[in-house]
Amino acid sequence: MEKILLVEDDILLLEVMRSILEAEGFKIYPAVNGKQALDLFGTVRPDLVVSDIMMPEMDGYEMLETLRMQPAGVAVPFMFLSARTERSDVSRARSLGVDDYLFKPFDAPELVNAVRARLDRRRVVELFDTRSAHLQTVIMLANVIEARDPYTAGHLERVRRLAISLAFALDWKNEDIAILEFGAILHDVGKIIVPSKVLKKTGPLTDDEWKLMRQHPEAGAKMLEGVDHLKAAIPYVLNHHENWNGSGYPQGLKGEGIPREGRLLTIVDVFDAMTSNRPYHASMSAREALDHMARNSGVLFDPAMLNVFIQTYK
Repeated sequence: MEKILLVEDDILLLEVMRSILEAEGFKIYPAVNGKQALDLFGTVRPDLVVSDIMMPEMDGYEMLETLRMQPAGVAVPFMFLSARTERSDVSRARSLGVDDYLFKPFDAPELVNAVRARLDRRRVVELFDTRSAHLQTVIMLANVIEARDPYTAGHLERVRRLAISLAFALDWKNEDIAILEFGAILHDVGKIIVPSKVLKKTGPLTDDEWKLMRQHPEAGAKMLEGVDHLKAAIPYVLNHHENWNGSGYPQGLKGEGIPREGRLLTIVDVFDAMTSNRPYHASMSAREALDHMARNSGVLFDPAMLNVFIQTYK
């Protein structure tokens, strides 16, 4: 339940607003002046402050200015309620760091909509900040893995870009594409179990080495199981070596039994591998790789996804 610190010296209006917002499911902490509100702020830690400007003892301007000087109050959303519409009043409020301004008189829907809009923007900002922090950590981890295999330098970034482009072409939702970005970057994270001498080997792998290499999807998936914000990326890590005809690994899944995340990543992962120099083969041109993949449509690759990839890559 989201918490709102509601500050208004008109007791009747305060109770009316409180009733409206509580009916919408918000937890309301009322105060009749800025000083009382600041005392409450430290214990409540609200998701939003909604305050009148002209109040006794401490007005809204002074309260906002004091709040913004506190570490806990720097980023909390703050909305003014006021009958004062002069440009100078609005400018002063903006200079002090107010986020929104709702002018009196207002009706119940206006109040609720303004509060919801402000809280929605807060959630978007928090999500973006959290995702950015997670992405930086993921990239650092992926760079460590990639550094152990010099022959795949740049592979993760190229796969990420190709995967995102294909997902957009397939009209995936933005939230699914955000998860895809993590999955694309981390798809080879399980190679941490593979010794560097095997990753760097220029000749054919032995049966034991190949058996170890084939364990990396499951090893990577197991690593992500304990990380809540990365669990949704597991299908990319676990299934990117499955083939449409069931000949892939680690589970030998077939057709649409392969999660769509794995089917998409298989396409872009193979394309980048074919168009990059590796110790076991020279790179192909993009055209040669696409032609080769087209011949394996419905064999190794999801035919519908591959067709979109080929059409959008041209």
